[in-house]
Amino acid sequence: MKPAAKLRKRSVTIAGHRTSVSLEAEFWDALSEIAAARDRPVAALIAGIDRREGRQTSLSSAVRLFVLAYFRQKAGK
Repeated sequence: MKPAAKLRKRSVTIAGHRTSVSLEAEFWDALSEIAAARDRPVAALIAGIDRREGRQTSLSSAVRLFVLAYFRQKAGK
């Protein structure tokens, strides 16, 4: 069994407030790829995810679900 992926914490500013998001390296890479495809900074993408989710879940979970949905849609599922 593979060891658990290590979380990486990064700080972002959302609506003028600093917050931190903890994600595995693979999710940070995927988020950067999506942001580049949309020609947006990662922080702006995270802010958009935060607005859409309305904080019904943790921001880190919301980002993971967004990344999953993006790549599922891209794969045609």
